[in-house]
Amino acid sequence: MRHIRRSALAVTVLSLSACSKPAPSSTPPAAAAPGGPVNPLIEAATFDPALQVDLKASTKTASGLYYRDVVTGNGPVAAPGQTVAAGYVGWLANGKQFDASSVGAPYRFVLGAHAVIAGWDEGVAGMHVGGKRQLIIPSGLGYGPAGSPPVIPPNAILVFTVELVGVQ
Repeated sequence: MRHIRRSALAVTVLSLSACSKPAPSSTPPAAAAPGGPVNPLIEAATFDPALQVDLKASTKTASGLYYRDVVTGNGPVAAPGQTVAAGYVGWLANGKQFDASSVGAPYRFVLGAHAVIAGWDEGVAGMHVGGKRQLIIPSGLGYGPAGSPPVIPPNAILVFTVELVGVQ
């Protein structure tokens, strides 16, 4: 009887220790790309041509956000803690527009206060008033695995054109 208990205990311990260690993998982890971690979802995505997404002409941040200044403004620079005003249009990668600010009524928020999705806090920082920037936002900096039903599906890549019209 003791032998059976010891054997059962040994099997249980071995089973639990096997669960706590990841199985060895024959595939090496992906190397980080210069300028940030690999983000295969954006880099492998197909974008509607009308969006004019050009990843090669865009800057990639360490978080995986891509941005491209379409127009470089010459006004004050947006910095965290400031209230910014921006006009915008948002699309899914397939070209479906899901949101836009009203003409003449820019969206106002405190930059860096987490009042907007993380991709906006990061992507609007550093813009000059009068500038227009394209943001290609990975899911993790947008709405993530939950999405924002019924408009934004889970794990959606978002594309925004943002025009900075004011900072205070």
